[in-house]
Amino acid sequence: MDIPGLPARKGALKLLDAVLRRGETLDSAAHGALQGVKGGADKALARALAGEVLRWLGDLDALIDSATRQVLPDDAKPRAVLRLMLAGWLRLETPPHAVIATGLPLLMGGPRRLAHGVFSTLVKRSVRLPAAPTLPDAVKARWGERAEIIAAGLGDLPPLDLALRDPSETALWAEKLGGTSLAPGHVRLPRGTAVENVEGFNEGAWWVQDLAASLPARLLGAGEGRRVLDLCAAPGGKTLQLAAAGWQVTALDMSAKRLERLRENLARTGLTADVVVADALAWTTSVKFDAVLLDAPCSATGTCRRHPDVLHRIGPRQIAELAELQSALLDHAASLVKPGGQLVYAVCSLEAEEGEEQAARMTLTPDPFRAEELPAGLAPTPEGWLRTDPGMLADAGGLDGFFIARWRV
Repeated sequence: MDIPGLPARKGALKLLDAVLRRGETLDSAAHGALQGVKGGADKALARALAGEVLRWLGDLDALIDSATRQVLPDDAKPRAVLRLMLAGWLRLETPPHAVIATGLPLLMGGPRRLAHGVFSTLVKRSVRLPAAPTLPDAVKARWGERAEIIAAGLGDLPPLDLALRDPSETALWAEKLGGTSLAPGHVRLPRGTAVENVEGFNEGAWWVQDLAASLPARLLGAGEGRRVLDLCAAPGGKTLQLAAAGWQVTALDMSAKRLERLRENLARTGLTADVVVADALAWTTSVKFDAVLLDAPCSATGTCRRHPDVLHRIGPRQIAELAELQSALLDHAASLVKPGGQLVYAVCSLEAEEGEEQAARMTLTPDPFRAEELPAGLAPTPEGWLRTDPGMLADAGGLDGFFIARWRV
């Protein structure tokens, strides 16, 4: 019989191996890696441990290397176990004796003695992690002068953001739920809030959506019965926003499974949309739209607060491949807008190749964002685009990284 907590550590090791060695996402790796982990609490612990290791990987390795003369390769199991042990102690506040009891059984013989010695040395030193995680060098190079500011927003999990079906009830729901609001139709709750326990879910009063993720649909304004195409729509938060804002929505995505979640949320909220399962690049229509919102597939590096695996598995090859796809999607999206209509492009990426460089090559008429369209604390770029990152609105809990641009066709 396993020691309590040991299955979660075994699962966390498998998650980290899937991300760091095979380049999988934490979400996609969870099904296989956590098969042997029973119970929701242990699965949540495994994901929390793996997430903290990925968030603080460079700093954990620096501590390990400071406490041993032995060279431990990055893929050596003693290093992986020590990363978990330190993350449990320094980030999840697990007492050292419990860390030792659940960490050392993952190793045998000499490696176990080495890990015990390194961990004990660091505990005696009362070591601490820095105020903000140290980003991988390749990531710092890509993010440039904003890298340190972004890193400061990655130390903790983000708060829980809700998008309201009826923005006129913002003050009511903020007070009822004990939250704060940074924009009409937005309520922010403290990190760690259990979604299933929040009032208003069953009656469809809100859905979970990061503030930054809500901006592309907000920037199309009120629909007033006009027709909009939500291209690459799943999992559907923007479709719900557009329907609530009075648009006639066609929501298109190639993933039938992910669109099922959208249909469930439409039913829960009482909102309506035409849901289409199709390849966005191949789909055409003879009747063009008043507006098209393209939230394109991307590297998702802007979601690094909640998905720290992107810090380690995204590189130039993936970014270049995605940028090529985004260019094709943008051109096709523009062809689906009626003359005089609007096109909004968005990616939850911090990479210039997926954002600014995509917008710069477009020859459509720019429809620049105005400061009064944006939540307080955010401002358009000189080009009239919008760039957010996890270092912004830090005093209010931050937000994900997005790039958004708008044109008239």
